[in-house]
Amino acid sequence: MPSDAKILIVDDHEDTLYALESALAPLGYLLARATSGDEALKQVLRGRVGLLLLDVRMPGVSGLDVVRYLRRLEQTQHIPVVLLTGFGPDHELTSTAFALGVADLVMKPIDPWALRTKVRYLFDAHQRHLALEHEVRELRALVKDHAEAGEHPARPALPHPDPHVPTQRAQGAHDGELEQDRT
Repeated sequence: MPSDAKILIVDDHEDTLYALESALAPLGYLLARATSGDEALKQVLRGRVGLLLLDVRMPGVSGLDVVRYLRRLEQTQHIPVVLLTGFGPDHELTSTAFALGVADLVMKPIDPWALRTKVRYLFDAHQRHLALEHEVRELRALVKDHAEAGEHPARPALPHPDPHVPTQRAQGAHDGELEQDRT
């Protein structure tokens, strides 16, 4: 993913958006905001969102609805989502959220240090994953180009045995026993 990937913060309360932006600012990542599920979906579909912090309960399209939609699309199904809720522990919400593949469910009020730690880990891991996927696509294209050109990729030579490492003895030989001693 390009270096312009951003963290999208979604909440219908302006004060919560400000608090989350303030908590994440020290990380130095690009931050964007949305005040509704619809607005969040539009921004994610435009691309370059590397992580989503998403309030569960919002008017209109809820956070869970946003996650359901994102998980159905190939280009958005792997974006890490941290759901935020101010309604305390809820077993049904927790089960639903993790069944949808969210990375975490965080209760408000949020500990800024813990949030920064989670966000840094999830965002960076997702960026590494995308970079590896990109590299795999490039390598597959290279192999395909060579195959179409009739070239065979060079096979790596097998390493020469290390003279200091004993080779496997013949089956039936026992420790301390030489093959010639068995006669």
